[in-house]
Amino acid sequence: MSFFHELAHQYIDGEWRTGTGSWDIIDFNPYNGEKLAEIPIATAHEVDLAYRAAERAQRSWSTTNPYERRAVLERALRITEERQAEIVDAIIDELGGTRIKAEYEFRAALEFLRDAIHRALRPQGSLLPSPANGRENRLHRLPVGVIGVITPYNFPFLVAMKSVAPALALGNAVVVKPNQNAPVVGGGMVARIFEDAGLPAGLLNVLITDVAEIGNAFIEHPVPAVISFAGSDRVGRHVGAVAAGHFKRTILELSGNSALVVLEDADIDYAVEAAVFSRFVYQGQVCMAANRILVDRRIEQEFTERFTAAVAALTTGDPRDPETRIGPVINTFRADALTALVDRAIADGATALVRGRTRGNLVEPTVLAGLPEDSPLLSQEIFGPVALLMAFDGEDDAVRIANDTPYGLSGAVHTRDVERGVRFARRVVSGMFHVNDSTVQDDPLVAFGGEKFSGLGRLNGEATVDAFTTQRWISIQHERAVFPF
Repeated sequence: MSFFHELAHQYIDGEWRTGTGSWDIIDFNPYNGEKLAEIPIATAHEVDLAYRAAERAQRSWSTTNPYERRAVLERALRITEERQAEIVDAIIDELGGTRIKAEYEFRAALEFLRDAIHRALRPQGSLLPSPANGRENRLHRLPVGVIGVITPYNFPFLVAMKSVAPALALGNAVVVKPNQNAPVVGGGMVARIFEDAGLPAGLLNVLITDVAEIGNAFIEHPVPAVISFAGSDRVGRHVGAVAAGHFKRTILELSGNSALVVLEDADIDYAVEAAVFSRFVYQGQVCMAANRILVDRRIEQEFTERFTAAVAALTTGDPRDPETRIGPVINTFRADALTALVDRAIADGATALVRGRTRGNLVEPTVLAGLPEDSPLLSQEIFGPVALLMAFDGEDDAVRIANDTPYGLSGAVHTRDVERGVRFARRVVSGMFHVNDSTVQDDPLVAFGGEKFSGLGRLNGEATVDAFTTQRWISIQHERAVFPF
């Protein structure tokens, strides 16, 4: 795994550098505690170097023939495909993702890369009519300039590609700050792919650092026009507030508290499969994960028996083992917090239908039922392998419970009547909702984002074009105008 040492550096203006900060970020394997890399952090000075390099490089990149930009992205796609085994192994080792999760993330990232290739050749403007005689209105769509991207630890390779690839395709430059738990998968590995694809120096930069060192420098810097952030709503509030104070556009993909709803006419076995995946993929460390599983009281007993049996059968252990379904959570702090959360819920009256053990960073799955409706656990993002089962009485009650949260990211409903499911979905305040599927979905062409505390703005498809470009109106008066004075 020498690539961890090779890529665990700052990448600024086409050069791999050692950070000049006074302390190091240590990159650990969350399963076995192995030290993967030791990275001297970047300082505010290096933030400035990266943004200035991006600013210089972007000027010529924005006028580069779109077919040349597309060619770079096509090479990046081929390189990514060739390095599948290396990337999958890195996701397993750095994030504790199971092999299933790692391959899922890799395939999704490929789809976003493929879509970005087509974005490079999007129409660059339009002609619009005018009420004024002889006036021609041209509306040009132009790159915003430089984009700052802050990625999370849970799907860092995918989330980085979702912003980096289309931003470059549309003529922008990018500076990425990966989460310190995923500096290689979310930063160095992406930089190496585009470097080897022939991307000109300065257009993509990676800064491995921490707010304890740089404060708000990454957000406040005068160069970036857009900040694309994925992470918790707590941090997202701060990012949004600081960026707004400097008139920067933000795309905020934040926390969730999704509900998977099982109506009385659902295919129960299929709903169980969807619920298990929706809750426990990557140990539940997913913003779209189904925190709450709502079941019509008429089928509660049957669903609960099948669901708890399926959860109890999940294998917890080494994420490199293809049979493992639950790997480690990201660190000991998260493992201890989840254990305390479950203990507190049981003390407050919840019943543990399945009670997993905690062994180091391995947190076995738990299923809780009987929580009082005012339990704080029902309104927060859990971000771990803990499922909450709740019964409801009819659709109106299910809608009320699904909406009883400050978040609104994703959700799902299961029913044999598809149009009934659509009607239900339209009543839930959520950026995304899925009929007869998992709550965890991300398609390149479909706008991704949340309502309420789950974020601002959208990415994917046309939404990404809107996020990473600006519109400029240029009018031409072909006839002599008559002015009112």
